[in-house]
Amino acid sequence: MNQRQIPIHEEAARCLLCEDAPCTKACGKGDPARAIRAIRFDNAKNVGKWLDGCTDADLERAEQACIHYDRPIRIRELLNAAKREAVVPHGQAPSLAIAFCGIPCENPFFLASSAICTNYEMVARAFDMGWAGVFYKTICKQDIHEVSPRFDAVKEGPQITGFRNMEQLSENPYEVDFEILRRLKQQYPSKVVVASIMGEFEEDWIDLAKMAEESGCDAVELNFSCPQMRLAGMGSDVGQNVELVAYYTTYVKHHVSIPVIPKMTPNITQMNHPLLASYFAGADAVSAINTIKSVTMSPESKVDDKWTVSGYSGRAVKPIALRFILEMAQNPVVNRQHNDDNVKIAQSYPASNTRLPKNENIEFSGIGGIETWRDALEFMQLGCRNVQVCTAVMQYGYRIIDDLISGMQTYLQERGIERLEDIVGERVPSFVSASDLDRDTKVLPVFDHGKCIGCGRCYISCRDGGHQALTFDAESRCPRLVGAKCVGCHLCRLVCPVSAIGVSKRIGKRE
Repeated sequence: MNQRQIPIHEEAARCLLCEDAPCTKACGKGDPARAIRAIRFDNAKNVGKWLDGCTDADLERAEQACIHYDRPIRIRELLNAAKREAVVPHGQAPSLAIAFCGIPCENPFFLASSAICTNYEMVARAFDMGWAGVFYKTICKQDIHEVSPRFDAVKEGPQITGFRNMEQLSENPYEVDFEILRRLKQQYPSKVVVASIMGEFEEDWIDLAKMAEESGCDAVELNFSCPQMRLAGMGSDVGQNVELVAYYTTYVKHHVSIPVIPKMTPNITQMNHPLLASYFAGADAVSAINTIKSVTMSPESKVDDKWTVSGYSGRAVKPIALRFILEMAQNPVVNRQHNDDNVKIAQSYPASNTRLPKNENIEFSGIGGIETWRDALEFMQLGCRNVQVCTAVMQYGYRIIDDLISGMQTYLQERGIERLEDIVGERVPSFVSASDLDRDTKVLPVFDHGKCIGCGRCYISCRDGGHQALTFDAESRCPRLVGAKCVGCHLCRLVCPVSAIGVSKRIGKRE
């Protein structure tokens, strides 16, 4: 590998993200471990603040102390390369404050209802580290017994791309959980505490929602979407049934005054159907998506020599989550003032005392594969006012909040945006149906032969999976574009391991 062109994100991804990192201890100045973590979570522009005063000798000592199981991280080269990309902050960092359902939030980053928030100590530690709020682990009246093991993963080397979770709901007695939420709200009044609940019967939903309000919770989430409930008629069984979504949402709304937020299941073809049911039942927002029903078959994941269907999360599900968010954000009914057509639609949803909400748009809380601030940004640009994080915390800990916050602030600062509010939904108008896309022009790939290492991956993919628009000379090991054959599909650019292929300007197909 050309060491002058070290791919910093690839090298940072090898880092084990150690607790009490030996490299930082050995460095003696600055915090190289923290700087590498910033790169890992798409925050390379801010590495300078953790390397102030570090010399090459300091970073060399840090590298020698690296305990990586394969080979040491190339800390000196990695961080020197990163420093060249770093920016010097100018002016005061923008505020990330935003309102969600009328509730002031110090930033848009929340813990998702899951294993990462099951007791007071966990949530309090997350709040102390900077998380703005929590959707607490779903509370129910059932006696929950979990299996072992309950997690599995799909990996690329040591990196988890998809995470399978068989957990159901909180194993605590519901009275204990509501006391935890009461205590959290008392100790952290500026944080947002949302109770996630699930009932088996109508009375359960109402009782749990009222207890959430009495405990001081800011809002209540209705979990219509857990994919692995052992009891029929709960979890995603509800979320797939428009009548039940409307029915339970209506009854909860009529018994509490705090915001009500149904949680959507992705195990459905059209999320707009339960969205409309929620909207006309008076929901203040919806959260989406919950985990996707899936199968993994590693031998270690068996429970008493048996497998089952369970929920899938992590980086692999983000494109699916964004698709659902986009479709809901584009729904003309929930994103405009109601009119006569909306009244007719409302009457088609069978909920007791169905009514139209006030002239307000429904709000969205985004979930699904969020690891970096850029992931969060994409959800917000499609209309979400906050995001919930789960799998990334399970892998890397609450500490990722630092890079979520600083990365988002740097992005806003570079664009000259003072209010986080201004990015919400800004990319929705850029999406059109496939039939409306420009099909008369193309964008050709551009090859940077200074970066190219001559591996020929682009040539192989174009030859066997593309349009045979590349040649490859075995002696020079240099790919060449045959422009007359190239259709601009960009498969070559996507498979290039060193980002040596860029894009040209758009031209007509006949040029």
